[in-house]
Amino acid sequence: MADKDDEPVYDDLVTDIEQAVAPQASAAGRIRNYFLTGLVVAGPVLITAYLSWSFITWVDNLVQPFIPEAYRPETYLPWPIPGTGLVIAFFALTMLGFLTANLVGRTLVELGEGLLNRMPIVRPVYKTMKQIFETLFSKTGSSFRKVALVEFPAPGMWSLVFISQPPGDSIADRLPESDSVSVFLPCTPNPTTGFFFFVPRKNLVELDINVEMAMTLIMSAGMVQPNGDPQKKLANLAMSARALQVAKNVTPPGSA
Repeated sequence: MADKDDEPVYDDLVTDIEQAVAPQASAAGRIRNYFLTGLVVAGPVLITAYLSWSFITWVDNLVQPFIPEAYRPETYLPWPIPGTGLVIAFFALTMLGFLTANLVGRTLVELGEGLLNRMPIVRPVYKTMKQIFETLFSKTGSSFRKVALVEFPAPGMWSLVFISQPPGDSIADRLPESDSVSVFLPCTPNPTTGFFFFVPRKNLVELDINVEMAMTLIMSAGMVQPNGDPQKKLANLAMSARALQVAKNVTPPGSA
């Protein structure tokens, strides 16, 4: 028996298009709606295929100069095989990780890091990049895993933020609130730019959505809501924001 999750994902889209086409009396209206339906279905597929092909081609062009001509598939075939460089890069990085896990490889890595740490200009760049990669790809790293709401840029206006690591001791000692966290507020529609700041944890409203859903919401400028009932989720977010605002405005007894 087929699972319900295997049902066509475009059933709702087809239903909406059929309802939109039904009142159209002219053939031009039907053609326009059918064209938009095809565009909605084919557009994401084509863009995904284009980005994937661009990435594969970029890796192939990057790795190809390091492969001797005698070992290249296109030397013996009438056409090149895309993805060869990607496979070689994956194998090379896997072997590098395997060798680094051994004592000899670890010793060589430490010698290389010691050499880089003696270079005045290269040292800060290398240390920063290493910390970022360790945070993003390490199993125990603290990359963006939580999404929250913060009252920004004005009272009554709420923005999505990604919770990062707690501030270091040198910064935490100088913050007015003892329990503060560092957050990143991405911009719409380009989430690679934004604002980084420290905020008291009590001023955040943590959300029950993952980073991927929040990123989709930001990049689409709110047009693509998280899975589920969008109105219900937005209502719950608004209630949480109001509750936090009320709690901030309430004066504790005896503080007057």
